[in-house]
Amino acid sequence: MKRAVFLDRDGVLNEVLTDRVKFVNKPEQLFLLDGAAEAVAEISKEDVEIFVVTNQGGVGLGFLKEKELHRIHQHLEKLVEEKGGRFREITYCPHKPKAGCECRKPNAGMLLNLAGKYEINLEKSVMVGDHERDIEAGQKAGCKTVFIGEGETNADYQAASLFDAVEKIKEMVQ
Repeated sequence: MKRAVFLDRDGVLNEVLTDRVKFVNKPEQLFLLDGAAEAVAEISKEDVEIFVVTNQGGVGLGFLKEKELHRIHQHLEKLVEEKGGRFREITYCPHKPKAGCECRKPNAGMLLNLAGKYEINLEKSVMVGDHERDIEAGQKAGCKTVFIGEGETNADYQAASLFDAVEKIKEMVQ
């Protein structure tokens, strides 16, 4: 079975709630965080699958059309590929925040679906996120977890940025 790194999008790969952008609703509003594309490129050198798993409640709330979300994700893939990185798949929960679905983090539905689809060994995989809901989803799926940011967390490891966490992530998926 394969190993995987699951990455949350907003706050791990790209800016959100910053001076430049509040929410990413168009490709031109997607600004990668410093070192994020390089971090994905470095992880891509390992024998692991890399997935983006992101809650996108703006779709369910009507702020964002799925067609536009696909354009945003194509732009994200292009920016990461320019630095030598790659994603196996970008998946998202389009439901409203309180819809009660199984795919919205902190539920593990997105991770479990990808694990089934790609034969992923979740115990040898890592979920990386910047909110406790990401960490909870990873734990519910049976993954190791990495928290990006400051503050208290129940994650297995914590770092200031995805770039700062690369070596530990590589170690965790061995």
